Amino acid sequence: MIKSLQIRNYAIIESLEINFSKGLTIITGETGAGKSILLGALGLIMGHRADTKSLYDESEKCVVEGAFEVAQYGLRAFFEAHDLDYDDEVVIRREIAPSGKSRAFINDTPVNLSVLQELSGALIDLHQQFDSLDIHNVSFQLRMLDALADNKTLLEGYQEIYRHYQSEKKQLAELIQRNERSAREMDFLTFQMEEFNQAELIAGEQEALEGELSRLTHAEDIKRTLSGAFQHLCESDLAVISQLEEIGYAVAAVGKIDAATGKLHERYTGLVAELQDIGDEFNRIAEATEYNPERIQEVQTRLDLIYRLQKKHGVADVEALLALQAEIEKQLGAFGDLGDSIRNLEESIREKEARLLELAEQLRERRKSKAGPFEEQVQHMLGQLAMPNAQLSVVFKALENLGPTGFDEVNFFFAANKGSRLQTIKDVASGGELSRLTLVTKSLVASAIPLPTLIFDEIDTGISGDVALRMGNILRQLSNHHQVVSITHSPQVASKADVHYFVYKKENEDRTVTLVRSLTPDERVRAIATMLSQSPPSTSAMENARELLSMV
Repeated sequence: MIKSLQIRNYAIIESLEINFSKGLTIITGETGAGKSILLGALGLIMGHRADTKSLYDESEKCVVEGAFEVAQYGLRAFFEAHDLDYDDEVVIRREIAPSGKSRAFINDTPVNLSVLQELSGALIDLHQQFDSLDIHNVSFQLRMLDALADNKTLLEGYQEIYRHYQSEKKQLAELIQRNERSAREMDFLTFQMEEFNQAELIAGEQEALEGELSRLTHAEDIKRTLSGAFQHLCESDLAVISQLEEIGYAVAAVGKIDAATGKLHERYTGLVAELQDIGDEFNRIAEATEYNPERIQEVQTRLDLIYRLQKKHGVADVEALLALQAEIEKQLGAFGDLGDSIRNLEESIREKEARLLELAEQLRERRKSKAGPFEEQVQHMLGQLAMPNAQLSVVFKALENLGPTGFDEVNFFFAANKGSRLQTIKDVASGGELSRLTLVTKSLVASAIPLPTLIFDEIDTGISGDVALRMGNILRQLSNHHQVVSITHSPQVASKADVHYFVYKKENEDRTVTLVRSLTPDERVRAIATMLSQSPPSTSAMENARELLSMV
C-alpha cells in the first residue's frame, strides 16, 4: 500500500504531501483545482513520460516521492534480481531536471524506467477511463475465477508438479539428443576402431618396412656391389685378404725378434680377421638378396595403408597411430547406454502427466462451478450501478496442451447494452462501462487476491443519487480488503471515506498554486453539502450531508 506521496515543483504544485490510510481515501475538489495533477505526479513514479513543461519553477528540479509498504506482495525476489536493497517499506523517487533529464530511484538506488514500471505496476493499479486495464488480460481473468473457486491450494499443488513435469520433459529431450549424438559418435569411433583392428599395426614396423622396400627395389645393385666386394676381398687371384696374409707372415717373423713388432702383428692379425668377416657378410647379404616383385607389392601396399592412416589422423608415425587407437578404445569403453535413464524418465513424465490431468480436471470443474454465479453477481451489481442490461459471460476454451494453470483458457465476454453483441473485454470501448465492470469484478474477488493499491479517477462520472450511493458502498466494501483511493465528484461516494482530502487552489502574489488538506469531520460535512448544492451550502444540504455520513 502507498503510505505517502510528496510532490515538489510539479505543474502548479509548489510543495505538498499526502498521507494515505489503509482503507478508502477520497479526494475531492473544485473543477480545475488540480486533482488530475496529483495523478500526473503519481504517474511519474509509475514510469510515465516526463516533460520539463510541467515544472512549477523551471530553474528547479521536480521531485515526486512515494513511500510504500510492500511486505504482502512477495517482492523480495524482484529486488534481488535487480540488485536492490529490500525492505518492507520502499521509497520510489522520480526527479526531472530543468535540462529535461529524468532519473528514477528505488530506495536511493538509480534504476531505469522499465524496472520502475515493473515495480510500480505491482504496487499501484491506476484506473482512469479508457486506460488499458488488467481486467483485459485473460490470465488475470483466470486468476479472478480461481480466487472465487478457492483454487489456491489445488493450483499450487498442480503448479508444483507442473514445474517438475516441465523440467523432466526438458531433461528427456536433452537425454534423447545426447543419446542420439552418442550413438552417432559411437558409430564413428567403432568404424575407426574396426579400421585400426584390421590394420593390425605393430610398433616399429614402418621403419622396418621402409628399409625392406628400399632393399628390394635396389636388390640388383646391392647383389652386384656386395658380390664384387667379396670377390676382391676374398676370392680373386689378387684377393686383398691373400695379400694381407702374406704381409702378416713376414711381420710375424720379425715379431719373433722384435717385441714391438710382435705387438703390432697382433693388431694387424685382428684387422685381417675383421676384413675376412666383412667379406663373408658381403657374400651372405649378396646371396640372400633377390629381386622379388611380389614382396615389393606387399610391402608397398602395407606402407600405403600406414601412410593413409597417418594422413587421415594427422600423425607422423605408427606409434602415434597406436596411441590414438588406445584412446578410441578407451572412449568406446566409456560410452554408456542411456536407454534405462530415458525409459525411467519417460515413465516419470507419464505418471506426472496423468496426475496433472486429474488436477486440471478438478480445477476446470471448480472454475465452471463458480463461473455461473460470478456472471449473475456481476450482472446484478452492474444493474445496481445503472447498467441493468449489462451481460458478462465466462467462456472456457480447452488448450491443446497442459499449461501452468491447467488446460483452460478463460475469456470474459461483455455487453453493456440490451441487444449488444458479447465481445471480449479488450474490444469494449466505453471507459465508463469498463470502470464499473472493473470495480464490480475486483470487489467480488477482493478478499482472495492481494491486489495493489486501487486508484479510481472519477469512475462515478454520469451517475448520481442512489446509483452513486451503491457505488460508494462497493468502494467501501472493497477497501475492507485493499487500499482504495478514489477521486470523485459524487457526494454519495465521498461520504464513504475513511480519510477525505480536499484539493484547492490558492493565489499567491504572482501565481496560483495547488494545495491539499485533510478535512476534519465538520469540514467534511460542509464539503459534501457543497457538492450536494452550492457554495455556501444550504441548511437542507448540510442536513443531507450529515445523513450521508451517518450511513457509513
